[in-house]
Amino acid sequence: MMKVSKTLITALQRLVEGDFVASSQLRKDMAETLLTEGLLTVNSRGSHRTFHAIDKEALLRFLESQYEEFRNVSDSSLVDKDQLTRSDQAVSSGNSKLVKVRSCPGFPINSYEPICCLLHGQDVIVYPSEGSFLFIDDWRAFSIPEEVVLVGIENMENFRMIRKQRTLFESELGDKPLLFVSRYPQSTDLCQWLQSIPNRYIHFGDFDLAGINIFLTEFQKYLGDRALFLIPSDIEQRLSQGSSVRYNAQYGKFHKLHCSDKNLQSLVELINKYHRCYDQEGYIEKNK
Repeated sequence: MMKVSKTLITALQRLVEGDFVASSQLRKDMAETLLTEGLLTVNSRGSHRTFHAIDKEALLRFLESQYEEFRNVSDSSLVDKDQLTRSDQAVSSGNSKLVKVRSCPGFPINSYEPICCLLHGQDVIVYPSEGSFLFIDDWRAFSIPEEVVLVGIENMENFRMIRKQRTLFESELGDKPLLFVSRYPQSTDLCQWLQSIPNRYIHFGDFDLAGINIFLTEFQKYLGDRALFLIPSDIEQRLSQGSSVRYNAQYGKFHKLHCSDKNLQSLVELINKYHRCYDQEGYIEKNK
């Protein structure tokens, strides 16, 4: 089965609509086939080549009869992967896997205290029972009170066991209402949502150079000053007994890491001082 991209679908739709399309927009093998069939004409200007349909209706009939992937190529909804679902593809072609689509957009949330949020304008109380958490699929329609502080947790074990880290969060962050979020499964959905709201964001990840780099490049870069890295008061003692193996493995790539935030730079210096890293799972209390 042909690998279908958004770029290819867009290019074919434009040809069917009568537009000129740059040769780079079409797969080479498909362009050769359509030229051989006498369905396209080539316009050259120097090294720049464009394709144009000789007969739009004939091109459309050929695509829909010869390629299952393009049975509904004239349907503009195929271009919007955020809206396209596998069921849409199955209805139109019988094949739900023509175009790669994320079947599970969104991100999980958790809280050890009830927090009243809004989803599609309706109240939603976020307070999962222990041993569970919630997943927000339609995150564009999800909003929270401005006073709620978001705590992003990198590792899923820590995210699942927030009650076993409550002492840490309360001692470091006070009595503010906290909503815990995770970017699992890996995607940009969480960061896009964070950019759309004004709430403070606290990042809780591993205490190593790679973990700090993740915060800087994937969160603070987009959220600015309202994003902070959680640095527990006892981190120096823990780092002194941490892992030197992973520090050595990361050093070559991240040894020049520098942070404009003084507190975060102090953490970097501690990591380099002890030549050790410490994983956030160490803050999960085993007796709770």
